[in-house]
Amino acid sequence: MAAPYIVTISSEKGGVGKTTLATNLAIYLKALHEDLSVTLLSFDNHFSVDQMFRLKRKETPKGDVSDLFTGASPNELIETGEYGVQFIPSCNRLSMMRRDLDDPAALARALAKSTLDGIVIIDTRPDLDIFTQNALYASDRVIVPVKDAPSMDNCRHIYDFFDAHGLSRKPLRILPCLVDGRIHFDGPFRDPYQLLKAYAINRGYRCMEGYIAKSPKVESLNTNPEGKIYPVLTHGRHTEVHVQMTHVARQIYLNSIDTDQRRLEEYLAEMVHAEQEHQSAYEKRRSNLQPGCLVCGKPLVDKEVIGPAGYFAQSSDLRVSGYLEEECFNSLVFRHFYGAKRTIEAHDPIWDLFRETAQRSYFLLQRAPHTRNFYQQKLSFYRFDDNGLEVSHKTIELQEFEKRLLSKERSDLYPLLERTLFDAQGRLGDAFLLLRKVSSDLPEEILFDQNFASFSAVMAKASTQLP
Repeated sequence: MAAPYIVTISSEKGGVGKTTLATNLAIYLKALHEDLSVTLLSFDNHFSVDQMFRLKRKETPKGDVSDLFTGASPNELIETGEYGVQFIPSCNRLSMMRRDLDDPAALARALAKSTLDGIVIIDTRPDLDIFTQNALYASDRVIVPVKDAPSMDNCRHIYDFFDAHGLSRKPLRILPCLVDGRIHFDGPFRDPYQLLKAYAINRGYRCMEGYIAKSPKVESLNTNPEGKIYPVLTHGRHTEVHVQMTHVARQIYLNSIDTDQRRLEEYLAEMVHAEQEHQSAYEKRRSNLQPGCLVCGKPLVDKEVIGPAGYFAQSSDLRVSGYLEEECFNSLVFRHFYGAKRTIEAHDPIWDLFRETAQRSYFLLQRAPHTRNFYQQKLSFYRFDDNGLEVSHKTIELQEFEKRLLSKERSDLYPLLERTLFDAQGRLGDAFLLLRKVSSDLPEEILFDQNFASFSAVMAKASTQLP
């Protein structure tokens, strides 16, 4: 089954006839082709769609347009309305959802997963809020009604939205509306329609064929003692608008037939491609991992699973990445950088306190500034917060062998540095090592796109703060 053809009526200027155009377009499309599935929904709060199409019998709505953004299937929300037009009930709670919705592709995802077909028409609010953005992002055709120069100027924001999201401007069409045929001009532009069309062409905008005239008869269809909204097709057949609406509907219908790939099909293909890229990037990051703990060498990574690690680490030159056992890293920190006089074990309260702060920290190891002498190497240990801002740092002198109670033993810092920061001559180079606490249950989570992007962003920010 082909994806539905999505038509959005949008303008940031109020009073240009968006809702009248959307509701009547649905009826005219249904009249043009009786078997065509036509579905209408509105992100405006005035409930004109419901008043015009809801049948007299009272039924409890299954949901409304807000449910499109909470995981509900569009098919479950549809009501069959008058004139054979399907509609999704409107909602007056959308303003409360705006703060929690920031993805302009949410509607496209919901519609792409549905079994809707035919043509879907979306009426929008007179602003470029997140719901309007969602409608624009999913559209095969965007009709922008304009009635004067100010409404024409507002079109720029819609075009800017398409450009900012890498969308083709091809779906966008200007449609002069509420054109007063009684006004005539001297000169090359005989009437408001010719003038608006010239404005559009001068700005590089493409237009629908024809226009919608201003008509007192059509305006009166929205105001009557019964509170009913009547369509032009049934109550305005002798008006100029009837002929114009028929012409617009025919253009939309023919466009829907001639469109080889619908926007939702294109979006699904983009999703599949993006998922493949995400998976490929994850597999590449995973394949670059060192197999063992970067401190003790204990096996942590194999082809199937990543063992219970405590920290993820990557060098700034991207040469080394891998995991560390929590006990290994914590012991190094307590002993070498926090000056613990005794051994700190996992059941110690100090251990728990460090674990808690580590959840909100990044740690960084780097050669101390101005210390390139092979025999007097110094190592700096930094702690950064979640935003990549330095919290503290400490510098120690590196000694390969440490004096213990009865003998000298090799420093347990050296295996980590040999696997990460030392060059072939055993010297610290210019690279640094960034570490982040990970979930022991799912240590590979740090390799997922969003988490790894955050890690990389902190690495870049930290590098700007180092001496």
